[in-house]
Amino acid sequence: MVFLLPDAADADSPLKAEELQVLRAQYEKEGHYVGVQTKFNYAWGLIKSSSRNEQQEGVRLLSDIFRNAPERRRECLYYLALGNYKLGNYAEARRYNDLLLDHEPGNLQAGSLRGLIEDKVAKEGMMGVAILSGVAIAAGVVGGMLVKSARRR
Repeated sequence: MVFLLPDAADADSPLKAEELQVLRAQYEKEGHYVGVQTKFNYAWGLIKSSSRNEQQEGVRLLSDIFRNAPERRRECLYYLALGNYKLGNYAEARRYNDLLLDHEPGNLQAGSLRGLIEDKVAKEGMMGVAILSGVAIAAGVVGGMLVKSARRR
């Protein structure tokens, strides 16, 4: 059975506040006996949010589903990867996405997400190198000024 998942770009379009409220109300209404589908729907809405706290809650709910509902693990893998990607947890995003791709090498959505994750990792790596280079240059300038000042005395 093949499930179609939305493109990774879909996560950048949050639900309207009213739509998320409908999912939240259903989740809260079910209380301690919340169904897996209700929890999944709410987690999905939270992942799509632009609020970091809501995204974190969505990842937490999906992690719970992943642990406790084996039949939903495949769907959870994609959204856990997506949620972690949005939170900037690229190693976790890659881990979940790679697990999905291990099971479904031809999954276009996971392939698309892999590209986004790799681009972010590369970009952040380059930024890290640039920052370290800047710090090294600044340290060299300050060190040179201190040596020059010491020679004058």
